[in-house]
Amino acid sequence: MNVSHKKKLRIALGGTARNPEDIEALHDLRLEFVEIPIDNLNFKKYTNKFLKLKEKTGLYYLCHGPREGNPNNIDALKRDYFPHVSEVLEIMPILNMSLLTLHLWMDPRFVKAKVIDFKIKLLKNIIDKAREKKIIICLENLSENWHDLEVVFDNLPLLNLTLDVGHAQLLREENTSFDFIKRYPDRIRHIHLHDNLGGNTPEDDLHLPPGKGIVDFKNIFNSLRDIGYIGTATLELKPLEIKSCLGFVNKLLLA
Repeated sequence: MNVSHKKKLRIALGGTARNPEDIEALHDLRLEFVEIPIDNLNFKKYTNKFLKLKEKTGLYYLCHGPREGNPNNIDALKRDYFPHVSEVLEIMPILNMSLLTLHLWMDPRFVKAKVIDFKIKLLKNIIDKAREKKIIICLENLSENWHDLEVVFDNLPLLNLTLDVGHAQLLREENTSFDFIKRYPDRIRHIHLHDNLGGNTPEDDLHLPPGKGIVDFKNIFNSLRDIGYIGTATLELKPLEIKSCLGFVNKLLLA
């Protein structure tokens, strides 16, 4: 038996919070941080409440950026997505957010080569803006495997990875988390935890509590131990769903 598997995983556990009520619920569950999705700029109406709750609870905040829309529409990425992300980068320092996870689909089975090239340049601009504010940028895997993202990481040495173990189960015969962990151990700065039953459509991204689907969390966590992962992991669920699976997840951390 690998002795390292007996060590506790040094992962700070957090949850998704879309509103002030979620933050209070996650604090009651004794999580260490919250990840706030800024899907639209109506988020601004909560900024003052979020600031007060940050002081009250002692939780720290991470950020999940907006969705890109049509993944092959370069004009929309220029007109809508990039300005939206730029504004998010202005909001983040107000809440002392130091890490931003972005959705940009890079799977060459579905995204045109010229669009992938454009997205790499777009990420370069975002990373340059983020560096000025000391914000870490992470790209979240969607349906890509490690090889699909090789050109992205080769061109962007400051880009990091949010490993989404649920997405890694979709549109593939086997969960791709293991290859990402093996190939990019130094790029993984954040993790998203949720479960599903596999599948080949967006509707199969069920975001079930860990343990309710087929994702092999036990061996994924063992692989994270093997690389000495120290970082954060968000349970991408509603607070009640997080409560239902905390025992299962904590056992994995201690196994």
